[in-house]
Amino acid sequence: MEDLLGQTWKDREFTLSSVTELSSDASEASPGIARFTSDGLQIHQQSQEISLNFDLRTSQIFKLGPVQSVCIMEGSDVGKAASYSTGVTIQFKNEEECEAFHSVVQQWIKKANVQGSLPNGTLTTSKSKFDEKIESSSAKMYFHYYGQLLHQQNMLQDYVRTGTYYAAVIENRADFTGRVVVDVGAGSGILSLFAAQAGAKHVYAVEASEMAEYARKLIAGNPKLAQRITVIKGKVEDVELPEKADILISEPMGTLLVNERMLESYVIARDRFLTPTGKMFPGVGRIHMAPFTDEYLFIEIANKALFWQQQNYYGVDLTPLHGTAFQGYFSQPVVDAFDPRLLIAPPMFHVLDFTKMKEEDLYEIDIPLRFIASVGTRVHGLACWFDVLFNGSTVQRWLTTAPGSPTTHWYQLRCVLSQPIYVMAGQEITGRLHLVAHNAQSYTIHLTLSAKMWGPGAEQGGIIQTSSCKLDLKEPYYRMSQAQAYPLAQDQQSQPLVQTQDINIQSHELEEPEIMQQISPNSCAQIDSLMQKI
Repeated sequence: MEDLLGQTWKDREFTLSSVTELSSDASEASPGIARFTSDGLQIHQQSQEISLNFDLRTSQIFKLGPVQSVCIMEGSDVGKAASYSTGVTIQFKNEEECEAFHSVVQQWIKKANVQGSLPNGTLTTSKSKFDEKIESSSAKMYFHYYGQLLHQQNMLQDYVRTGTYYAAVIENRADFTGRVVVDVGAGSGILSLFAAQAGAKHVYAVEASEMAEYARKLIAGNPKLAQRITVIKGKVEDVELPEKADILISEPMGTLLVNERMLESYVIARDRFLTPTGKMFPGVGRIHMAPFTDEYLFIEIANKALFWQQQNYYGVDLTPLHGTAFQGYFSQPVVDAFDPRLLIAPPMFHVLDFTKMKEEDLYEIDIPLRFIASVGTRVHGLACWFDVLFNGSTVQRWLTTAPGSPTTHWYQLRCVLSQPIYVMAGQEITGRLHLVAHNAQSYTIHLTLSAKMWGPGAEQGGIIQTSSCKLDLKEPYYRMSQAQAYPLAQDQQSQPLVQTQDINIQSHELEEPEIMQQISPNSCAQIDSLMQKI
């Protein structure tokens, strides 16, 4: 082996600022030396008399940060899967030393003709699973967005979101104390700090964007917690961790729960890092749906296309594009906070169990719809919101984005039909919500709503009205920040708001008080006149 590697590699040394055994407390760190030999890598900690010898054929060495790396030794259990439970975390004086060290590792492996793992952050010729399914331009914009402090501040200042996570963690200290935690998509590192506050043995904060550097700075500024948190810059699909996790914590929810497709990374992290008996915070998500009526919103969207009805715009007839513009505006899901009294039927929900579902289950989500109208009105589309469950051993806590509840930065989402349908009280509304993932980290939404025959003899009848729409969840219409005030009908004064907190998650229909609609603020004649022009 010495002849193969040559004298260049033998006794190549790097002075280390600190060496810490993985099983030791950070306070036991001391300076050391990393020395390459013909047999591999030898790491000596000044406070220890015995050096650790790493066989580079079987050991794992990768970056945790610009000046920090981890060296893990393979266990020797015969007949079992490889176990990487022994090793050290090493810290270099500067980034140049760290880069040089990893360069030597790779050259040693190459010359020894050993297949080894590349350090984190190194590009390989083959694409990762994330890169294969996500368009590179979308991923670049996504990580750029979440790499900025102003966007992290927007999420941190969502006190419903942040406060619920904090309560879910601290109230369930029994789940975190002495446990290994992985924070998936750590962002600013706030959830990692919560986990450390709850007594976690060690937290690995995995973050792919440039926010990882800010997270390191924030965590370092909280030294009592920092010694138990390691920030790893990289995608959960690509990074390696020195040990399995007892707890996964993450905030992977997007608009309509699934937007941005981070739930897939959350499920991948479960399969890669979580022990079979480990917990996920959150562990269950639900998409809630109900038909709604909103003449104000419908006219607002339809009026956007009126610009294209001009026949003499600087001498140009714009009307050939009016139909396309009209459909384009109705292809945008509306994101805002709406009054729950706009709902015209009790909601239903679809459950996503993060602890059991496969990644592929998120590629296509098909939800059959069935509602009973509470009032006679025009149905303008489907309203959606979500909640997630933190199923702790001590306390179960829901985070909800329901209308009528305190507004979050997710708001609610509404799919608006370009052709509304008419229903009467007691009439059955059926349909389908079909979500198809695309490579821009979002979904195409296909919605169909139909009104069935009602009254005597309805069982012999069929569908009498149907309306469909296709929307891009990636391109929403952000309408407003708070629920709009609507006038109440006299028979509505005692109607309660929608409640979604205390529902058995095994059920697919909510046992809710009937939600009655407010009086229509615009006459149907006005709408019909507009539709005739369209």
